[in-house]
Amino acid sequence: MNQDIEQQGFDRLGLADDVLAAIKDMGFEEPSQIQAQIIPTLMLGNDAIGQAQTGTGKTLAFGAPMMSILKKSKRKVAGLVLAPTRELAVQVSDELARIAKKTNLRVLPVFGGAPIDRQMRALREGVDIVVGTPGRVIDLIGRKKLNVEDIEFFVLDEADEMLNMGFIEDVEEILSHASENRQTMLFSATMPPAIKNLAKRFMKPDADHIAVKNVSMTVDKVEQYYYEIKHRDRFESLCRILDATDYSNVLIFCNTKVNVDKLTDHLKGRGYDVDSMHGDINQAQRMRVLSKFKDGAIEILVATDVAARGIDVENITHVINYDLPQDLEAYVHRIGRTGRAGRSGVALTLVTPREYMAIKRIEKVTHSKILRKEIPTVEDIFESKYSSMVNEISEELEKGEYKKFLPHVLKLDEDHNLAEVAAALMMMRYRDEVSFDYTKNKLDEGNANARVFMTVGKMDGLNPLKLLKFLQSNVKVDSRDIGDIEILEKFSFFEVRRDLVNEVIDACRGKKLLGRKVAMELAEGRDKRKSRPNRSNVDRNRGRSSRRKKMY
Repeated sequence: MNQDIEQQGFDRLGLADDVLAAIKDMGFEEPSQIQAQIIPTLMLGNDAIGQAQTGTGKTLAFGAPMMSILKKSKRKVAGLVLAPTRELAVQVSDELARIAKKTNLRVLPVFGGAPIDRQMRALREGVDIVVGTPGRVIDLIGRKKLNVEDIEFFVLDEADEMLNMGFIEDVEEILSHASENRQTMLFSATMPPAIKNLAKRFMKPDADHIAVKNVSMTVDKVEQYYYEIKHRDRFESLCRILDATDYSNVLIFCNTKVNVDKLTDHLKGRGYDVDSMHGDINQAQRMRVLSKFKDGAIEILVATDVAARGIDVENITHVINYDLPQDLEAYVHRIGRTGRAGRSGVALTLVTPREYMAIKRIEKVTHSKILRKEIPTVEDIFESKYSSMVNEISEELEKGEYKKFLPHVLKLDEDHNLAEVAAALMMMRYRDEVSFDYTKNKLDEGNANARVFMTVGKMDGLNPLKLLKFLQSNVKVDSRDIGDIEILEKFSFFEVRRDLVNEVIDACRGKKLLGRKVAMELAEGRDKRKSRPNRSNVDRNRGRSSRRKKMY
């Protein structure tokens, strides 16, 4: 097992040591198909076309070679990545920044709907790699703030989506300004004629075409749910889910060996029957752990993706993604561990608000629905265990084996009501089942509202009343569900009840408001700066603390 992992590891692909260290920190243990096939050819300096579906690890496939080859050049952009949407540009930029973490390379996302002056200032200060949408990149080139004449790497991501959205002419315009000596990478799920023509015109004739066979994304027999959590509540939330769930065998996935060991130790500390499996465990240990898991000696197994391959246990009732998987293939492989042999299974995923969009992408690719569940309360846990105990008691009564204990119980009747005795026994059993007092460790509820960013502002004529009417015309919300509203020049922020935020974003994203197509996403976790209080807020906001959250 260890030998196989080593043979398939990233360290055999010729990447720089600092990039390999960053990949290890990100939790990747072995490359996906597209990564294993395309990284070596890119490291040789060749142009390449990567044909692979969304969620196969394309960003790492081009990002790792780019970071390995590029050298920092002051005030000169050396790499340019084009993405079709603002959301994808931010996502790609974030991942490239993680890959570049141990290098001194700087990555800058540029896109419409955000202040262009901030992006121009960053370019003046010097960045190495720009990730942007075609419109904003053309704008910056036209203003002579972005020079692409000397770029060494050019990446066109999701080229077929570019075509569908009408951006191909913009891409051609950008490429007409770019250095002819660049290394070009094109990624697309499909290869329609227009994309083939684009590749023929702007890529070297000997460009490698690497097509990865689509992985089956069917998950028909698995019920899928997600829990939205705060990062600091992740472990507490998992324990509540386990204690409120009727399971036999549970497989819990973490992204790294370190996380597997930490989670296993913490679960053991709470009294769960649990063991672990990852790449550092030798074959003999692995077989012992698997045997215990199959026989029911342990009910919970914590594992990494690589270590879980080859696990053939038919009675896994639940798969839990403690860490969100790094790509969609991994998600499908994980949840495929349950729902086998004609049985149904359940997959549960813990996500923070920033990870919510990953759930929507999984739904899109797998053509399935992942339903939201609330973290179990103390009452939920008690009701779950109570129902289970009642069923067990009923089974014991039918067997009749309890009768030899009757004389002892009847002695208790002299001082206590038998109903009280039964209740005390159930309480003792409950304490054995749930060996932790949740009432002493409550989840952090935090702010009841979530903060949302949208790409319409004062310049479009937006005011709080128009925003409220727009929201109410697209989703069922009351004015009491909306908190602080902050209208800025080109974009805005508003607060909405946390339990409604995903519904609001899904309903309003892409709709037109004051002639503009609305882009909308959670604003939490952004880099924010202070702004003056918005005096135009609706009356209900008067009297609240004038101290505002930091602004974007």
